[in-house]
Amino acid sequence: MVRNHKKHRLPTKNGSEAPPPEPFADPVVIPISGELDLHTFSPRDLAPLLEDYLLACREQGLTQVRIIHGKGTGQLKARVRCLLAKNPLVLDCADADGTAGGWGATIVTLKPGT
Repeated sequence: MVRNHKKHRLPTKNGSEAPPPEPFADPVVIPISGELDLHTFSPRDLAPLLEDYLLACREQGLTQVRIIHGKGTGQLKARVRCLLAKNPLVLDCADADGTAGGWGATIVTLKPGT
């Protein structure tokens, strides 16, 4: 991921400048369970997150994934659906049934791997 911010330098004890520590230097490991809860992720990370997660699910042989975006205002759901529509791995997507989150979650059917 490319970050679009200036690198600020912090003064050290001897007066020289040192780069600031990266807040998230290590990658976040997400278990591949076929369920992705977006509540803990930043909206700016949504596109690469969905792309990577769906690819990992398909590599694990999963053909159905539940993405939990919540009900809220519907903006996150709309963004998720837009990204899914552009993803070549996605065969179909629809609201989850009432027991799986209703319109607060999207069920994604992945194309079979080749």
